[in-house]
Amino acid sequence: MVKQYETVFILTPVLSDEQAKEAVTKFRDVLKVSSAKITHEENWGLRKLAYSIQKKNTGFYTLFEFEAEGDAVAGLEIAFKRDERVLRFMTVSLDKHAQAWAAKRRGKHADKK
Repeated sequence: MVKQYETVFILTPVLSDEQAKEAVTKFRDVLKVSSAKITHEENWGLRKLAYSIQKKNTGFYTLFEFEAEGDAVAGLEIAFKRDERVLRFMTVSLDKHAQAWAAKRRGKHADKK
């Protein structure tokens, strides 16, 4: 069954902008190979972490919203775990209320541009 998911991942800050973009492209391709449909993507850039992870205080944040089967999420999370550039990641399934909130948030985000 196809469900709506949202994943946020943090890449290590020692990467150049080009290396960070390459990592994001790799994870986007992992989803595409799994027949997932990416509905929204946001690059939040370099941000301060709430607490240090692996002696790092900042990281490159990226958000993907996508529609996929459950096995696509498993494949993506395995790719995150195998990649040393990823500090942390979290994937959640969106119910109808979370989808409405995400759409509202995207609307506000678009106004800022």
